[in-house]
Amino acid sequence: MLGILSRLPFFLSIMGLAFLSMLVPAGYALAIEEFHDARSFFYGTVLGLTLTALMGLALGNRDHNRSALRLLLQLAASFLILPALMAIPFHEAVRNTTYVSAYFEMVSSMTTTGATIFDAARLSGPEHLWRAQVGWMGGLLMWIAASAILAPLALGGFEVTASGEPGQTILDGSARSGTGTPGQRVWRATEVLVPIYAGLTLGLAVMLLVAGDPPLVALSHAMAVLSTSGITPLASLGAAPSGLAGEMILFCFLFFALSRLTFSSDTRNGQSLWYDPEFRMGILLVAAVPAALFVRHWAGAFDVGQEQDWVTGVRALWGALFTAMSFLSTTGFLSGDWDTARAWSGLPTPGIILMGLAVIGGGVATTAGGVKLLRVYTLYANGLREMERLIHPSSVGRAGLMGRRTRREGAFIAWVVFMLFAIMIAALTLIFGSYGLTFEEATVVAVVALSNTGPLAQYAAAEPINMSAWLWDTKLIMCLAMVLGRLELLAFIVMLTPESWRE
Repeated sequence: MLGILSRLPFFLSIMGLAFLSMLVPAGYALAIEEFHDARSFFYGTVLGLTLTALMGLALGNRDHNRSALRLLLQLAASFLILPALMAIPFHEAVRNTTYVSAYFEMVSSMTTTGATIFDAARLSGPEHLWRAQVGWMGGLLMWIAASAILAPLALGGFEVTASGEPGQTILDGSARSGTGTPGQRVWRATEVLVPIYAGLTLGLAVMLLVAGDPPLVALSHAMAVLSTSGITPLASLGAAPSGLAGEMILFCFLFFALSRLTFSSDTRNGQSLWYDPEFRMGILLVAAVPAALFVRHWAGAFDVGQEQDWVTGVRALWGALFTAMSFLSTTGFLSGDWDTARAWSGLPTPGIILMGLAVIGGGVATTAGGVKLLRVYTLYANGLREMERLIHPSSVGRAGLMGRRTRREGAFIAWVVFMLFAIMIAALTLIFGSYGLTFEEATVVAVVALSNTGPLAQYAAAEPINMSAWLWDTKLIMCLAMVLGRLELLAFIVMLTPESWRE
């Protein structure tokens, strides 16, 4: 059975599962008597599965997963083409929107960006569920692709510690799933990771139900946190009935975005979770940023005579702690107590801090976006080593947590990726600026796309950015930018190499 499934095109398998999953919002719509939504998603399932079956019959006589580079191309197609098919029932269900807007919404969900052009009250429950579900499937796709596609190709952060160059097929200890054909690696990773991903989502949803959230809100927030999509059927997280208890539960599950070792050992290099540099750096940032914000606001509270209001101060500290963790993981949920800090001290909290956390991002091979904690740690460790050599030129440094490779070639590659990220921010800022956005708005939108942190559009700028007013061509450019941020520019450079087209 594994051999048959591994021969089918990877993209076709994802396509069939996506259409089959439309039965979930269709069933929910039927249960609450939203018959138009039920018909839209059910017809989408029937037509989509028919199309998938016909394509499977036409393409099933060859092995389309013979190389990891081919799988990488199919992964890119999953983020560009598959949302165009997912948008058809969504567009039909919403009715009062354009197809380009529906496509934008599906790309944003699939890439786990979570940027939306619809107000919460405009969409029905099944439509909200479909958005959250697409984001959840996009997160699961990245979990699987990380160990089965990106790790063997030394991409997505694995290039820092891999023994070969990015784009070369590496089958060593950096990817334990690296045995067998590329197609078999995908299905083995699927068999291992799907139960973990689904089990964590279900467990989180049950906890939120117990805390007081309605079923739709609990399930949507559970899928949003595990996939780091930040999609919610509410106007904001602060409107959730679970309140502070719900935020504490969500906070615990956000740690899965800091390191892959929190849920899988397929990329383990011998160290435990506590000695994982990504996890330790994530904990350091989550502790340091809220502490700095708390001190800043506490100092500001002296000017307004509120420094002795410790209850408000503790809630302000929690709001900063949760929000920092949320944006570092590129989820983008804003704590209900985030505004408490400003009310306590009378000082605004600059959005540049949230943008900086989102740019750093979470762990390698997780659903988080951004530059990734491992690359930031590698540059930090290399900087320390260079300062040590200035003092002791003849010293021989220790290999450290990640090995000698990380201190040498890995640091160079991490710097290249960081520079590519910065260049893309500058390029996208110029492009969006040419379409009428201010410099601040264009910069925020560029960071939103490349870090896959959609809520930044609402909270990072002085005023929320109204993406629904954009023209269709601006929305399509944003879609391409979000896919670029999800797969990273280095992966697209590898796809354009001559070797990938010779196979």
